[in-house]
Amino acid sequence: MSKHHVTTKINGDETEFLCETDETLLDVLRNQLGLTGTKEGCSTGDCGACSVTVDGRLVCSCLMLGVEANGKSIGTIEGMAKGEKLHPLQEKFLSHAALQCGICTPGFLVAAKALLDKNPDPSETEVRYWLAGNLCRCTGYDKIVRAVMDAAAEMRGA
Repeated sequence: MSKHHVTTKINGDETEFLCETDETLLDVLRNQLGLTGTKEGCSTGDCGACSVTVDGRLVCSCLMLGVEANGKSIGTIEGMAKGEKLHPLQEKFLSHAALQCGICTPGFLVAAKALLDKNPDPSETEVRYWLAGNLCRCTGYDKIVRAVMDAAAEMRGA
């Protein structure tokens, strides 16, 4: 197979890479670009561990081909913090102890950020619905939901 040249923007930075036609965006992010925060959980789009945003839309990177990123803007967990300054969602996940093993955490954070970018004042039901595509085997979801609700309130200045 021949490799395809892809030009994209990842976390605000212009990025170019070569990839095979059948290579997933997840594989490109992790193996070629060294963005290992995006995790491989199920490879079938069922767990949400590989969640990224593509042009602001939440996507399972295991279900998207790398070549499909051409001309798109990709957001990963690495783009959430600004240098040493954590995003409010990351801070609240820590303060609420909303993580254990950490495999699912980047996907939850990216999904929660996508929600708050669309709806800065979600109800608990909306948070639970939005995060339903992300699975965690270690924690109950209550701490995760509380962290998202608390971050949303802080970000609104409530």
